[in-house]
Amino acid sequence: MHQGGQNMDTFATEGLRNILAAFSEQWTLSATAASGPGKALLLNATALLGLLSSITPSTKYPHNPPEAQRNANITLHQPNTPLAPSPLPPPGPSSQSEEIIRQFIELDRSTKWRLADKIPFSGDCHEPEGIVRLSNEGPAQDDRYFVSAGEWTVPRSPDKNGEGFAHLLVFDGTGRQLADAVLTAPGAAEYHGGGLDYDGTHLWVTLAEYRPVNATATLVRLRPDKLCPEPVLRIADHMGAVVHDIATGDVLTLNWGARSASLWNLRYRPVPLPGFTPPRAVVKNPSHYTDYQDCKFLGRPQRYGFRSVMLCAGITGGVYGANTSIGGVALVDMQTMVPLYELPLSMVSNGGNLVTKNPMDAAIVDGKLRFFFLPDEHNSTLYVYEPEGPG
Repeated sequence: MHQGGQNMDTFATEGLRNILAAFSEQWTLSATAASGPGKALLLNATALLGLLSSITPSTKYPHNPPEAQRNANITLHQPNTPLAPSPLPPPGPSSQSEEIIRQFIELDRSTKWRLADKIPFSGDCHEPEGIVRLSNEGPAQDDRYFVSAGEWTVPRSPDKNGEGFAHLLVFDGTGRQLADAVLTAPGAAEYHGGGLDYDGTHLWVTLAEYRPVNATATLVRLRPDKLCPEPVLRIADHMGAVVHDIATGDVLTLNWGARSASLWNLRYRPVPLPGFTPPRAVVKNPSHYTDYQDCKFLGRPQRYGFRSVMLCAGITGGVYGANTSIGGVALVDMQTMVPLYELPLSMVSNGGNLVTKNPMDAAIVDGKLRFFFLPDEHNSTLYVYEPEGPG
């Protein structure tokens, strides 16, 4: 615990708030100051709760101790080419939130889709899990695509965790691989990289044990121009997709199959690593339409009462028959996990996969909504789709 009034343990403060809120009776507190010795001061719990609520949590994210830092094993395939655009662009989805939502909710299952671009990615993409497009809207070759990917070296089984590595791959706008950052050490238990989000400064990803139960995960952030992973907190569950609201400090992660969401606020200090930080809330996903694989923070749009929302994509397979999968994209309320708008998608890659099988990103390009999908493993191609007709 940090010392000093301004660095008080804000988790403890939150706990006091919750305890006080549970009581409606008055508390009798001994007063030794203004009331004089031997006297008692009656203090209503509601007033005390209000006083504690006025304490502002730290606005700075926690600095991890040196032993918590990790160094990625980075291979630069194009050492003279920048890893990221300069300056770093704002996060595409949340900076274009209102227009993305306006166009998205006009779409339905009768919408015709146009393949706007198809970009083969060089090298082995392993199993893509998350994707982020960074662009300053210049020449296409100056765009960057960051892909979190899983390499499986020993297959997992019901009683074995398996082995592998989590990668963060960087591509330019033509699909040329610029870098491969290996985020996990050989033999690491948490080797499954999850979905990817970008907040304007950092990329956010989860590294998890590759099993649905009795698993752990670590939330990690990286600067896209450095690729040095910084652990933020540990989680006592498998986690995949992640989104980060930099304005509030809220972080949401989704467990295996996106059956529930866990919520944190990074303005409250997490448990020191390697300890586990409990989420501030766990919200069951009321939608069973599709298992979200990758999500992007969309801000707090006026259309939905300034609530925090995210855009998620994924598939559900096996539930509707051995050879049947459905996929789609959904606009989701982050606090309740209630889908605000759902859109089924049936486009299929050259590899025979629904385009929503693996990662997704979205942006407004030349005034039109575009989706970026990377559905196939190993020899991967980026599929860029936009709806036909005016935006």
